[in-house]
Amino acid sequence: MAGKLPKLQAYEVITILEQHGFILVSQRGSHQKWRNEDTGKQVIVSFHKGKQLPAGTLKSIVEGSGVPEERFQR
Repeated sequence: MAGKLPKLQAYEVITILEQHGFILVSQRGSHQKWRNEDTGKQVIVSFHKGKQLPAGTLKSIVEGSGVPEERFQR
């Protein structure tokens, strides 16, 4: 069973996504669209500098990215 996800800021999540082959494909306002061409997975990251991502948003990113939850642990 996976542990509770830590509170992360958008830049921390983006770093993890980039390490797993995601690239920024577009941005509209504060919402960035990240896609992995190899897996076809796509996630939206709400980028607000200095603020932590809400727990539900982070969970959605983890599930949608296909990246193992352990990679988001500190």
